[in-house]
This record gives sequence, C-alpha cells and structure tokens, in this order.
Amino acid sequence: ITYLCTMARIMAIDYGTKRCGIAVTDPLRTCAFGLDTVSTNHLLPFLKNYTSQETVTHIVVGAPKQRDNTPSALENKISPFIAQLKTQFTEIDVVRYDERFTSKIAKQSLFISGAPKKVRQKKEVIDKLSATLILQGYLDQQQKL
Repeated sequence: ITYLCTMARIMAIDYGTKRCGIAVTDPLRTCAFGLDTVSTNHLLPFLKNYTSQETVTHIVVGAPKQRDNTPSALENKISPFIAQLKTQFTEIDVVRYDERFTSKIAKQSLFISGAPKKVRQKKEVIDKLSATLILQGYLDQQQKL
C-alpha cells in the first residue's frame, strides 16, 4: 500500500515595487525552488489562485534592510502589503526573513553557473532566484531551531 504524504508548502516573496519573485518549497519542505515572477499589481490575485490549489501554511516575506540593520525605504510599501496578506489569508502565518544581499547573491550565482548574459540581465530571473534564496535561508534557519 502506498501512502501519499500531502504536506503543506511554504512560500516566499521577494517584494518589489514593479514585480515580485515567488518561491515555494516542495511538499515535504526540504528545499526551495523558484515558482514565478508576478507584477506587484497582480500579486494578491496570484496568491489567492495558488493557495486555492495548494496548501500553504507560511508566507515568508523578505525584509529588506540596510547595512546598518535599519529597514530600507521599500519597507514603507511592504508593511501595508503584509497587513493585506494577514487579513486576506487568515489561515496562513506571515513571517519575515532578512533578505540583505539576496539580489547580489542571485546575480553572482547566475554568473558563476555560466548563465548567458541575456539571462543574467533579466530582472524576473533575479527576482525569482532572490525569492528562492530567501526561502532556502528561512528553511535552513528553521532546521537550526
């Protein structure tokens, strides 16, 4: 007899003013992978659609900080978005994760992997990879707790 394990996923968002990178875990929550890049204006409908098809228990939203640990200017846009998330997705925990340097690491990873210059210059690719790095960092942190 085969038993199907239907565990819930964790999702991460690399929030941006124009577009957001989105990553999810596999159902067993062992690793993160890039899911999509969505226009910020279409983010909430995208999340509603995705969560109607997949069980998501946590949404990890990147917390952009400056080198001195103070919130970046983007935080003024992220805070109202998080308030919307919490009211529209009451059954999902919304958590924050420090996203410092994820875009820089994403660009470096693409370069090291030998991705063509055209791919490395696509902001959508960088945003999706940044969301994946945020989620993998969060998963690694949870394993240490």
